[in-house]
Amino acid sequence: MPDQPKTREDVKALVQEHRIRFIRLWFTDILGQLKSFSINSEELDDAFEGGMGFDGSSITGFNAIEESDMIAMPDATTFSILPWRPEEQGVARMFCDVQTPERTPYEGDPRHVLRRAVDRANAMGFETFNVGPELEYFLFKDKNGTEVLDEGGYFDLTTLDAGSDVRRETSLALEQLGIKVEYSHHEVGPSQHEIDMRYADALKMADDCMTYRITVKEYAMKYGWHATFMPKPLFAENGSGMHTHMSLFKDGRNAFFDADDPYFLSDVGKAFIAGQLRHARELSSIFAQWVNSYKRLVPGYEAPVYVAWSRRNRSALVRVPLYHPGKEQATRMELRCPDPACNPYLTFAALLHAGLEGIEKGYELPEPMEKNLYHLSPDDRRRLGIEQLPETLGEAIELTAESELVLRTLGEHMFNRYIEIKRQEWEDYRVQVTQWELDRYLPVL
Repeated sequence: MPDQPKTREDVKALVQEHRIRFIRLWFTDILGQLKSFSINSEELDDAFEGGMGFDGSSITGFNAIEESDMIAMPDATTFSILPWRPEEQGVARMFCDVQTPERTPYEGDPRHVLRRAVDRANAMGFETFNVGPELEYFLFKDKNGTEVLDEGGYFDLTTLDAGSDVRRETSLALEQLGIKVEYSHHEVGPSQHEIDMRYADALKMADDCMTYRITVKEYAMKYGWHATFMPKPLFAENGSGMHTHMSLFKDGRNAFFDADDPYFLSDVGKAFIAGQLRHARELSSIFAQWVNSYKRLVPGYEAPVYVAWSRRNRSALVRVPLYHPGKEQATRMELRCPDPACNPYLTFAALLHAGLEGIEKGYELPEPMEKNLYHLSPDDRRRLGIEQLPETLGEAIELTAESELVLRTLGEHMFNRYIEIKRQEWEDYRVQVTQWELDRYLPVL
């Protein structure tokens, strides 16, 4: 894996050495869609000096046309050469921080939202918030439908896994882009895949998630296929999740670990998990942000919907992987409800704020639920005080609209725009007449 550049001089040297002709400046809109414009490599000095101006009025969630001037300030540490572009007169990319013409961070920039959350953790004495998400996706024959390429299942290989070659190429490309790959395999659903990136600090990992999604799509397209991170594209099959592992570090040590605790969890770790559980319902529209996300979050398809934690039980929202002696630094929590179509910057920011809230306010962690929560009756769950995630985007967004935590996470500008956009999405969906309704009701009513 190549060494990552650290300064603008490093970037300029690499551009000269590899004869890079174009540099794409990447950033995301409020929904986590990757946006980009390209500059000639000769403009690099100007870009580093004062940023590159662009019109933000057509970017979802950005300012209206009368105050739409934006500046993209490239982050030299994110420079990478794009492996799917020609080597001759090649193309590289850098992520950007979006600024106003006054050179202040733009409040509608998701990267800025995550930086603010990390600043809060730093102010509380934590130097690193590590995140390790597992993004699943499907490969389909083309973008016009959901025809699968194989009937393989979990960890299947050879003839049952039509995507093994493209998965290998994708993994190698990610390594070239400075992303360490730990695992790759066929997932549970037909034509479903997963490539696991090694954990990193939250900002790098959010950038890596954006890079991962476009890399997966580019290499699928090379084979004439279509890759999708849609949470639930196939009826009666598992959806695609983004199980998200998290830990905090203080003074170089894992702040979640306590050798004397029966669960090997420190008070900090317990309070962090308690914060995520307490705020899970109001954060749901951030980590599961699409109408389709709630087709995945139903009992029976591996996606957890019950707000509880466990050590072994994968039906709980939060799992704490078992401690192995000598692996103290690996102590972490795993949140199993996010999906890979979320905006990773906003998701990691919201989850971090929820955990820090638990630490600041001393939230108590309830006892773990080691039984299969899907097998409990509604009465049993009520008696145990186990809540459920929202069942629709409509329900989720109204919970978010009342959330002080999300307001503080996003800031007023982005909060209001996000609520507005998601309410409109739900309204657009709610008035549709689906084929299911026609098939079920038209003959008999």
